[in-house]
Parts: sequence; structure tokens; C-alpha cells
Amino acid sequence: MTLNHVRRGSGSPLLLVHGLGAGWRSWTPILDELARHREVIAVDLPGFGETPPLSGDVSIATLADAVADFIREQGLEGVSTVGQSMGGRIVLELARRGVGGDSVALDPGGFWSPRERAVFAATLRPSIVLVRALRGVLPALLSNPVGRTVLLAQLSARPWVLSRETVLPDVRGLADSPSVGAAMNALTKGPLQQGAPAGTVPGRVTIGWGRRDLVTVPKQADRATHLFPDASLHWFERCGHFPQWDVPHEATRLILDSTS
Repeated sequence: MTLNHVRRGSGSPLLLVHGLGAGWRSWTPILDELARHREVIAVDLPGFGETPPLSGDVSIATLADAVADFIREQGLEGVSTVGQSMGGRIVLELARRGVGGDSVALDPGGFWSPRERAVFAATLRPSIVLVRALRGVLPALLSNPVGRTVLLAQLSARPWVLSRETVLPDVRGLADSPSVGAAMNALTKGPLQQGAPAGTVPGRVTIGWGRRDLVTVPKQADRATHLFPDASLHWFERCGHFPQWDVPHEATRLILDSTS
């Protein structure tokens, strides 16, 4: 399967992998700044954006397979990879497999305790149902600081200061993407993320975590760095689950400084 994607900029290539939501447009808040320094390739995972869904099982493994196939098809062996949320988990899975080069995982999934995963499922699933029900009025609701706060309190540390243009693509993606439900099942019912012993990943691994993340809560960072002992950990202060929303300049700098 060829993944829909956009390419911008020039220089050493950087592959961006989104989480649940808008597909490649999830990176819009930082895409142009990254492209000033690097060639940026941002993909739509299967069943998100303009890439059709997988014909078979949807799991973290099969989504990672699709990205690995894309890397080979595009001649991007050794490419630096960046992912957020589910995408962060996918780039860690690729690193574990030895695919790609340097990798940056922002607030990755897959490191929940059983209780934390149950809370994640019990809170995010109703949110997805809600945004689907409100699909027609989302632009109006997200134009208002109160509406943003009500809808996005789980995802952002300060949703009232964000612009509608920043958040609308991901919220619409939660409502519209055909593979959101299957990907949620993969995250909430599938296996947790496996680790990579020291010295087995192909490049540097950097994990960025929001101190105020309510989706992948901060205590999970200890589990992630235990399973990926070669990783360095960066904390985003005053940041929720989307660093590209809450701290776009800091997220951009971390990505550029952590990849070659």
C-alpha cells in the first residue's frame, strides 16, 4: 500500500507519523518550520487522511508494517522518524525492528498499566462519540475558548489559548477517519509496546513527554525509558498530549536537535 503523503523543504529527510486524528495535517502547527531546515515527509496512515484503510487486521504491528513498506518504497532507508501518540508508538516499534535512523516519540502510547489503559478507553471513546455527534458544528464550537476548553481538556494543557485552525483538523479526523475505531481497539485491546535492549536500535531515540498529559500520563515515561534504555527523555512543561499544539517551538527544536 502506498501511503498518501506530502513532501516539503529540502535537506536530510524527516518522516512524520501522526496519531489518532487528522493524518498528516496533525503536524500543520510545526510543518512549515521543520521544512525550513529539513525535507519533511508527512504520511497519512491507513484509514486516516487520504490513505484507504487496511484490508485486513488493524494493529500497531500492521500499521508499522505499512510505514516500513513506505520507507522501502520511497528509498528512505535510515530516515529519521518522528511520531506523536499512536505515531510515537509506531516509530518506537520501527526502531525496535531496526527500521529507520534517529527517532523521536512524542507522548507515545503503549506503556499503560491495566488501570491506566482502562481509563484511557473509558474517557477517549466517549469523546470520539461526542465529536462525531457534533461534526456539523465543530468549527463554531472550536472558535470559542469555552468550546475548546470543554472539548479538548483531555488533550491540551491550555486549550483556551489555541486557535481553531490548530485543533480543528485533528478533531475532525477523530470524527471522520474510518480507522479510528479499529486503531482504538488496537491500542486498548492489543499487546503493549515491546522494548529494545540497549545497543539494538539503529540511531538515537528521544522521547518527549508532556508534564500535563492526561492521555498517556507522565508516569508512563519511566516504563518507556526502562523498555528503551538507549532513549533520552525530554519533559515538556505546561504541555498536554499534543506538543505540536501546546509548545510548538519547543517541539520543533527538540525534533531538529535530536535527528540528523
